[in-house]
Amino acid sequence: MAEPKPTIRIGIYGPDVAAGQKNSCNLWPAGVAAAVTAAEGVPTFLPENSETSWGEVLEGIHGVVVIGHDHNHRRSITDAEALVTWCHDHNVPLLGVDHGLLVLNTAHGGTLYNDLPRDLPEALQHRHPPERGLRHAINVLPDTVLADLYGEGEVVVNSEHRKAVCRVARGLRVCAQALDGVIEGIESHGEWWALAVQWNPAAATASGLDIQLFRGLVDAGRERHLTVRPAPLLAAA
Repeated sequence: MAEPKPTIRIGIYGPDVAAGQKNSCNLWPAGVAAAVTAAEGVPTFLPENSETSWGEVLEGIHGVVVIGHDHNHRRSITDAEALVTWCHDHNVPLLGVDHGLLVLNTAHGGTLYNDLPRDLPEALQHRHPPERGLRHAINVLPDTVLADLYGEGEVVVNSEHRKAVCRVARGLRVCAQALDGVIEGIESHGEWWALAVQWNPAAATASGLDIQLFRGLVDAGRERHLTVRPAPLLAAA
């Protein structure tokens, strides 16, 4: 008899704003926790602004989703960057969603456009208030982790944002771009499994393809769980 799959716990950092809404693909509910569950992971919300070390908070966690916030509270950004850095240093798989992409980039020294219409006026419309659900095409670049999950080439995503990556941080690479060249996805260029996208793959306007991001994270967490074993205890003298 085959051994049962290990339980893979995925920590979620940030507000799950789509929780409780209906997903447009009608395959699972909207929200990050629901998407993690659909990908056969167990969601666990991580505390924000905790005085506890990330090592203690992430005990028993096999992967992390960083959602981020649509504001400039310095402490929230600093805490999120510290979480990203801890995951990098301890090789914990990480998925950045929406503002989580910006955090992944700045945590490693990258820079941002803080206002696309002002900083990059030739760019296409990436935010369309007050209407929600703006969708536009992106190109998934070949030979990337994202291409392994989505397939390379053009796909349509629900990307709404005012900020964007300007200079990609060292150790990261672009894996998706809008048709105007604005960066829509970045990933680790090394052994660490880290991937971040500017769109929201768990929103009510997500497509059925977007679940692949969460499946990729759960698979990476499972692989790490099976390969990283606790250090053996020293025999008593």
